[in-house]
Amino acid sequence: MDKKKIKILLIEDEDFDVRRVKNTIKIFEQSIEILNVVSNGYDAINILKENSELYDLVIMDYQIAGALRGEELIKKIKLIDKSLQIIVITKLTINITDFNFAKRLMEAGAFWYCTKYPGDIDEYIYQPTDFLMSIFNAFEKKKLEKATFVSNKKLIGNVENILEQKKIISISEPMEKLKVNLDRYSGSDINILITGPSGTGKELVAYNIHYRSKRKFENFVPINCGSIPHDLIESEFFGYEKGAFTGANSSKQGLFEVADNGTLFLDEIGELPLNAQVKLLRVIQDGEIEKIGRTKSIKVNVRIIAATNKNLENEVREKRFREDLYYRLNVVPIHLLPLKERLADINHLMKHFLEVYSLDVGKPTPKIDKDVLELFENYDWPGNVRELKNVAQRLIFNCYNEITMEDLENVLIIKKENPQNTNLLDFSKQSKILPLKLMEQNFRKSYFIFVRENSESDADAAVKLGLAPPNFHRMCKELGLK
Repeated sequence: MDKKKIKILLIEDEDFDVRRVKNTIKIFEQSIEILNVVSNGYDAINILKENSELYDLVIMDYQIAGALRGEELIKKIKLIDKSLQIIVITKLTINITDFNFAKRLMEAGAFWYCTKYPGDIDEYIYQPTDFLMSIFNAFEKKKLEKATFVSNKKLIGNVENILEQKKIISISEPMEKLKVNLDRYSGSDINILITGPSGTGKELVAYNIHYRSKRKFENFVPINCGSIPHDLIESEFFGYEKGAFTGANSSKQGLFEVADNGTLFLDEIGELPLNAQVKLLRVIQDGEIEKIGRTKSIKVNVRIIAATNKNLENEVREKRFREDLYYRLNVVPIHLLPLKERLADINHLMKHFLEVYSLDVGKPTPKIDKDVLELFENYDWPGNVRELKNVAQRLIFNCYNEITMEDLENVLIIKKENPQNTNLLDFSKQSKILPLKLMEQNFRKSYFIFVRENSESDADAAVKLGLAPPNFHRMCKELGLK
C-alpha cells in the first residue's frame, strides 16, 4: 500500500455524523486523514477551488444545509478536478438495492455511496467494512486517473510536436482552403484520395489528417506502393505466419496489422498491380485480412488515405486500375496544385526553408535579392515543393549574407529549365577534369533527375530506365535524390 496518507474533505452538517465517520476510519488513522470538515456545499467548493491538489477524495452527506447539495454538488466538484473521487453517505434511503438512486449518483460522478445507519447503530457508519474498502479503492482509482492524465498529456504533447513539425506552410488561397477543411476531413473515418504532381506535399496532408483525427494516438503507417516488388505485396500488406513458406522462420506482421486502429497511407496507389488491387478492395469491404499461412481471417480497423500523381480516372478507362477500388478510395478527393499554380506560396516557402536551414547550421538567415525573388516566381518548379526545399538547402551551404543571381547559377537552378539542352558530356575545359568515378556519379545523378522530371511518376521513370522499382528507389537514395 502507498505510504502516502489518503487526504479527505468531509462535507457534513451534523456533528453526530462527523463523529461516526471519524470513528469508522480511526482504525486506519495511519493511512487516512480528514484534512477539513465543512457543513455546506459552497464552503466545500471554495476550499477545492483554492487547492484541490491537497485532497484525494471527498466524503459528502447527500442532504446537507444550503441550496448546493446532492447531484449538483457532485457535478461542481468534478468540474474542479475530475480525478477527485466522491463517496456519498445518506440517510435518504436504507435500501441498498435502490438502483435508480445509485444510477443518479454514478451519472453525476460519485464513486460509491452507502446509507448512514439503521436506527440501532450509533457509533459507526452502516456497512463500515464496505465504507473503508471504498475509501482505499477510491484512492487507487484517483492515482490511476492521475497517471492516465499525465500519460495522455504526454501523448497530446507528442502529437502537437508532430503537427508542428508537419505544419503546412502556405498563404495561397487553395492551400488556405485546404487547411480550413482539414478538421472536417479528420473528423470522420472515411477514405481519402489525395492527387497532385510529385513533390506537392501529399504525404504532409495525410500526416495532418491522421494527427488531427481520433486515431492520432495510434500508428500512422506510410508505404510507397511503387517501391514494393509485385511478388512481395501480399506479404507486406498482410504478413505471414511462421512456416507459411520456405524461409518463413518467424511470423511477420503486415502493414494492415501494424496500422490497426490507426491510418495506412498508400502513396503511389496507381502503381499497385491488378491482383493486389483485388485483395486491397476485399480488405476495405470486409475489414478483414487473410494472412499467409493462417486459416482464419483477422479483423482490422484501418483508415486508408491513398495518394497518386496519376490521373486514376484515365487509369480506370485504360483498365489498369479497378473502377470499384477507385470509388472505394475516392470518397473524399483532395487535389494539390503544382507550385507554379500557387505563386503566393513560392517565396513564402523559400523564406521559411531558408530560416529553418540557417538555424540548423547556425548561420544568420540570408537576405534575398529582388531579382532572385522574381526569378523564383517565374521558374516552373517541376519538382514542386520538394525541389524548392532542396534548392533552399543548397543555397544555405553556398551563400552568405545575401542570395544573388550569381548564387543561383552556382546551385544550377537555372539550368534545370531546359534539361534537353544541357550537355552532360562537356569535355571542352581542361579545368573540369574529374576522377572517372565522380564523373560517372554526376552523369547518373543528372540523368536520373532529367528522366524523373520527364516522367509521370517514379514508377514510370523506372520503366524508362529499364529498372525494377525497388532498384530505382535504391539508386535514387544512393545518389541523394528523394
